[in-house]
Amino acid sequence: MKVHALQRKRSILGWIFLTPYLLIIGAFLFTPLAYATFMSLHTHKLIGGTQFAPVENFKNVFTDPIFLSGLRRVSLFALIQVPVMLAIALFGALILDLFQTRLAKIFRIVAFLPYAVPAVFGGAIWGFLFSTTHGPLPRFLAILGFHSVNLFSSSLFIYLVGNVVTWGCTGFSMIIIYTALQGLPKDSYESALLDGASQFQIARFIKIPEITGALMLTIIFAVIAAMQLYSEPSELSHFTNGINNGYTPNMYAFSVAFQNAQFNYSSALSISLAFLVFIFAFGVLYLNRRRLGKSR
Repeated sequence: MKVHALQRKRSILGWIFLTPYLLIIGAFLFTPLAYATFMSLHTHKLIGGTQFAPVENFKNVFTDPIFLSGLRRVSLFALIQVPVMLAIALFGALILDLFQTRLAKIFRIVAFLPYAVPAVFGGAIWGFLFSTTHGPLPRFLAILGFHSVNLFSSSLFIYLVGNVVTWGCTGFSMIIIYTALQGLPKDSYESALLDGASQFQIARFIKIPEITGALMLTIIFAVIAAMQLYSEPSELSHFTNGINNGYTPNMYAFSVAFQNAQFNYSSALSISLAFLVFIFAFGVLYLNRRRLGKSR
């Protein structure tokens, strides 16, 4: 009886400590999400006012050429940018795991700093660096013989956005992977070294297979960030006239809401994008769980 009473007391204390967090999450996440869902199920017309129409907005979303074009653009962006960023993050984490020096600790802090910089400021900084009028990078390209290179052209703009996102998010992914590496037992490393294995073989056959959970987590975070692109392309678009408000789904949803005052349709756009991201995340976790189940 005393054991059950102690467990019940600990459970109550745990819920007490969790209550402020749950209240904040409910106020700033679930409440806006519920309200956006409610708005997406209604339409507002000049004649008839607000009406319940649970299918109309979502039917328009998945036939909207601007939304579909932005969705294809960010999907292609994620397909290219996410593997590149995770490869850099994995390589950096593996290098840091080899060297436990003071310089390595400083490098971890420096690598994480870009993630702490707001995306708007990061976009402004890189926009200046890429600027065709005042930026140093076009001048450097001119010295190398590449004259009149417009880095903000529509064909190159997506690569500029990828550069800014990779710069800002690689350090965060690297820290997650590095933390997972630090939790691995060192005995397997030592036995592999005694058997004559190289550091590359240890990384490939021991370290990377053991941190697949952390890698899956970083993939999900990276894809979510890619699908929610807004701040970086929005800020960089100030340096060119060739990028419209429908460049990404989030930019389109924002313009529909605050420039066209179509809040119900904008809510449907946001909910649809969130649903697609949820399906992707659930699929990645499901496939990873099946893979782990087969390996046991």
